[in-house]
Amino acid sequence: MKTIDSASLASFAPTGTLRVGINLGNPLLANEDSNTKKLQGVSIDIAQEIGKRISRPVHLIPFKTAGATVDAVKAGEIDLVFVAIDPIRGADISYTPAYIQIEGVYLVKASSLIKSNDEVDVNENEIVVGKGSAYDLYLTREIKNASLLRVSSSQAVVDDFMSGKGNVAAGVKQQLESDSQRYIGLRILPGRFIEINQAIGIPKARPHYENTTAYLSGVITELKRTGFIANSMQRHHIEGARVAE
Repeated sequence: MKTIDSASLASFAPTGTLRVGINLGNPLLANEDSNTKKLQGVSIDIAQEIGKRISRPVHLIPFKTAGATVDAVKAGEIDLVFVAIDPIRGADISYTPAYIQIEGVYLVKASSLIKSNDEVDVNENEIVVGKGSAYDLYLTREIKNASLLRVSSSQAVVDDFMSGKGNVAAGVKQQLESDSQRYIGLRILPGRFIEINQAIGIPKARPHYENTTAYLSGVITELKRTGFIANSMQRHHIEGARVAE
């Protein structure tokens, strides 16, 4: 088992507790039990395993959006996050290899004339997207003709779409599938517009962050190889995602 040197560990968890940002905006990674309010999911399992390996208690800090989680780690309020790999975030965050790959898809009303992803990026279309999400960042770079309508969170996308905003909704496949079950007359376009690579991120502002990233990368590689992540996904009934290669 790979170990972390004392200087890197002191920088990684400077308070003596590993403060972990948990993004509740992506139900594939984490969610809160409605009765117990306990956080659960793949990212929680990984965080607890890391805490066990470095012999530090883990403090799970929930956030409603990925953007808020990223802001907290950049501000030094947390030590570790589970977010999508993105080049813009990468200016401040050092990533491990991906542990899960998730599909980003489009949703439209059944009456829509749009039949494929290739038909989305045209002038008359308005795409509803969760502000600061991985697919918001991606679409901001890639969409040339359609407009982006940013809403408060990933969870708000379908409700805001059904309230009259835009004519296309964008998001994580499982989130859109789950939210759309509350309505009738919706369909997801075939295929995906992005494959989102989810990874561990730590702040580059910390000393020895390269060593810490190398350590965490080794942990993620081992957890994928041994089936830890696959078993966690199965235990939490995760569909619409796969263990990253």
